[in-house]
Amino acid sequence: MRAFLCVKTPQLVSRVFSPAAAVRWGAAQSRFLCSSSPEETKSRPSMLRHLTTKLKATGPITVAEYMREVLTNPVTGYYVRNNMLGPDGDFITSPEISQIFGELLGVWIISEWMGAGRPKQLQLVELGPGKGSLASDVLRVMSQLRSVLGEASVSLHLVEVSPALSLLQAQNLTRNYSQEADSEDEPVYRRGETAAGLPVSWYRRLHDVPTGFSIFVAHEFFDALPIHKFQRTQKGWREVMVDIDPDNPDKLRFVVAPSPTLASSTLVQADERRDHVEVCAEGGIIVQQLSRRITEDGGAALIADYGHDGTKTDTFRGFKGHQLHDVLSSPGSADLTADVDFSYLRRMAGGGVACLGPVSQRSFLKNMGIDTRMQVLLRSCVDPSTRKQLISSYDMLTNPNKMGERFHFFSLLHHSRLAQPRKTDGLKLDKKKSPAPLPVAGFTELSIS
Repeated sequence: MRAFLCVKTPQLVSRVFSPAAAVRWGAAQSRFLCSSSPEETKSRPSMLRHLTTKLKATGPITVAEYMREVLTNPVTGYYVRNNMLGPDGDFITSPEISQIFGELLGVWIISEWMGAGRPKQLQLVELGPGKGSLASDVLRVMSQLRSVLGEASVSLHLVEVSPALSLLQAQNLTRNYSQEADSEDEPVYRRGETAAGLPVSWYRRLHDVPTGFSIFVAHEFFDALPIHKFQRTQKGWREVMVDIDPDNPDKLRFVVAPSPTLASSTLVQADERRDHVEVCAEGGIIVQQLSRRITEDGGAALIADYGHDGTKTDTFRGFKGHQLHDVLSSPGSADLTADVDFSYLRRMAGGGVACLGPVSQRSFLKNMGIDTRMQVLLRSCVDPSTRKQLISSYDMLTNPNKMGERFHFFSLLHHSRLAQPRKTDGLKLDKKKSPAPLPVAGFTELSIS
């Protein structure tokens, strides 16, 4: 079975795509904001008022708490009340730019399922699934490669905190054939079924997703999780906090805590050489959950995001109106994000899993065969407009000055996936020994041999 993967993985790609379905082009920017009408703005609850009231009562708050309030507050949170994705939303992601992106990830998922020995159960779990575009593209791959999956039981599990986005995902994935749970306390708050009869379930927490062999996908998920910011001072590490500007009560500012906090005492590594550090403790907890589940139940995780390998310092930023936006200005009106520190995720994953990457999106997609696929599509395409869109989407995804080097891929794998076969003694032949581990698609260039 694994030898079959070495030969067939590149061929899986050629069986998935059709020229007519090759492009989903939205915009040439990775993130952008559409302005709201004055009437809509006036009617919205004020996040700034909420925060200043909180700060007057409690004093300065951590950047992590600020991000959590601004992005996920159940009443005024940016992600909770907005449909921020796509050409009519606030920003656009790779799955919205071209279906090729999601379809290549679908091939990666199937190749890892094959590399794990073709388990009878395959749970596809996506964290922060956006509009459901990525999941839709992956499911289309699975439908077209149903003969490869055989009798495997496939199900889709979406971890989503936004009620607005969960409705949009249901529309895109189940054609409105979904039902909300009767009680808010139920782990599965929405259930549905795709047109092909594949079950789809929605959860607020990864912890609630059933156990079993799973492939986890997190695309532009970790960069939106709350971060703690720390500054090196003459007195040691101090946490950066958010407070009210004393000169302007309607404005926020950053301050440095005068004494150590629990976070500054526990989250900064003793050998840290940078003077400014961002740590996403919540991301570390989620990676530990992924690592534990992969260790116990098998599977893999693929994380794709803005990021670095422990080299950057201050990356906390906002996006609004095609431009970088002051993270403390008009809270709730713009997206907040910070680059993912993959060295931290690797450390938090521990030794229970094997970690691969990070590799640039350009390298990952090229290793997955995007160049070969583009040549096939362009040869089959006669419409000038479609050809132009194909070339533009390819450039956006792979150009080093655009998404090609800004986004990175990182993977967690069960150690058995990379285990070397046992060596035999002398001339003794072990006919039952397993074949050598295969290269992991995306992180190694695969070629037909």
